[in-house]
Amino acid sequence: MNQMKYLWISLFLFSAVIQIQAEELNATVSVNSDRIQSPNKNVFTSMQRAMERLINGTKWSNANLSLNERIDCTFSLTITEQVDNHFKAELFIQSRRPVYNASYVTPALNYRDKVDFEYMENQPLEFAQTMIDNHLVAIVAFYCNLILAQDFDSFSPFGGSVFYQEAQNIATQAQSNSGWTGWSAFDDNRSRTSIINAFLNEAIKSYREFWYTYHRKGLDEMAANPDRGRTTILNALPVLKDIRSVRNSEVLLQMFADCKLDEIVSLASKATAEEKKNIYDLLQSAFPGSSNSLEPLRK
Repeated sequence: MNQMKYLWISLFLFSAVIQIQAEELNATVSVNSDRIQSPNKNVFTSMQRAMERLINGTKWSNANLSLNERIDCTFSLTITEQVDNHFKAELFIQSRRPVYNASYVTPALNYRDKVDFEYMENQPLEFAQTMIDNHLVAIVAFYCNLILAQDFDSFSPFGGSVFYQEAQNIATQAQSNSGWTGWSAFDDNRSRTSIINAFLNEAIKSYREFWYTYHRKGLDEMAANPDRGRTTILNALPVLKDIRSVRNSEVLLQMFADCKLDEIVSLASKATAEEKKNIYDLLQSAFPGSSNSLEPLRK
């Protein structure tokens, strides 16, 4: 009897480990409906729970990650308009990456998107790779794959390719639905399709190489050798200026600026006055609208 008991316990623990390894994302989800004067607020609670289950409960890849390897991220949805079951909202997506041998976490994605979708109270949200028939699912799945792509690219050269390709597959399916907005590749250079096309553009391949260098050879090196890690990052920055003239690169540069410029300014704080000036001039060329963020480099 005891042997049978231990067998069942072992099987339970094994299945629990498999379950832990099945998910890649550890998302915090919030739905803010303060702007909506609705008699039924339960729909927003239901929406939040359904999004949490979709993000944290879906196996997005074949990767087996332990509990402490799951990627921390945030999906914050602010509802701006409701007409029956149709919603307009602002979606703020953030993800973070731990730095090797440090308590510091670095931002990997920091992006805002205007979204619209239909949702009914207690409606489950489920992702099917071959056919996506729900707009909210398409939007969330797209950004889940983008988070994974950014993370995997930061640990190995072009390690996130499979996730970029899956995000492109989602965008292609979404474009076939004329009622879904935010996916056009022609009239909006910040659309979701434009974003994924930029990441997969061979002419901007150096950006993804830079992303790996920045994190794996730069930040991860700083625990052992701060000066070497910092120098590696600062020496790699010219790539950002070089790709500005490439078609579709603007959206990538803006995404990079939104989550990394403050970090770079902080890293450059120990540089010499001449080095700071050179870094300021380079970043000013790459990000001409970011003078305020770069101002500390001029002191």
